[in-house]
Amino acid sequence: MRFGSIGGRAVFITNSLTKFLDVERASSGSLPSDPMQCLSRWAEVCKVASKLTEHDESSGVALDTSKLDCPVPRPRQIFAIGINYKAHAAEMKNALPKEPLVFTKFQSSLNSPNGAIKLVGEKCDYEAELVAVMAKGGRNIAIANAWGHVAGLCVGQDVSDRALQYANTPPQFSLGKSRAGFTPIGPWITDAASLASRGNLEMTCRVSGEIMQHTQTDDMIFEIPDIISYLSSICELFAGDVIYTGTPSGVGAGRTPPRFLRAGDVIETTIQDLGTLVNTCI
Repeated sequence: MRFGSIGGRAVFITNSLTKFLDVERASSGSLPSDPMQCLSRWAEVCKVASKLTEHDESSGVALDTSKLDCPVPRPRQIFAIGINYKAHAAEMKNALPKEPLVFTKFQSSLNSPNGAIKLVGEKCDYEAELVAVMAKGGRNIAIANAWGHVAGLCVGQDVSDRALQYANTPPQFSLGKSRAGFTPIGPWITDAASLASRGNLEMTCRVSGEIMQHTQTDDMIFEIPDIISYLSSICELFAGDVIYTGTPSGVGAGRTPPRFLRAGDVIETTIQDLGTLVNTCI
């Protein structure tokens, strides 16, 4: 099941990826139109989706992917994990962390799956990431139970202003990664329970057609259940919270010479079974 947002309303994306159904209408009004409210009622959303027939899907509205909004428009918290791929740790000459390295991104930086990214300065970088969206919150969530708290997975870009990020000591990760439009998410949320290979997905990032990042997510140091358990041992998690799980090797700052983003670049971020973000730099 794929869940998205168009015009601020929650929608189901059909299996063909060519049409959508309004969630409120498909549920005969039992579910709200607000995507955030739907995330807090995820079990009900999944139940309605499971009852959709081929006739229902065929009666959907033609999908124009350029109209897709961020599927998680108002998360209470956006967590992000640094240095969470072994190959990325190596390229940045960092030791493998013993616990997740956590920073936050701010809600005002959210962007749509096809939204433009306004670059600031000459050292803005791309970071493809697998994103988890919470359906149930809580504290002290056990690793064994963590997947039961996840609504689904989607594709993310953690665009980073390296000049701002490293302007001070210690670095300003949260500010450097939270300029307007620096947090594209989408193109929709894919129900985690439906993903047989959710622990090992292929991820690719292209910049203006050139492959810059390519990995399998089993290169992660801390997997999604580990991250959720760790975060919830310190912070209360809430339905609709977003977790960026780290970027693989190949970032612009780790290249010789560095390859930073330029106006006109198109960032295409694809994750197996989850879809593609297409963001143009301006």
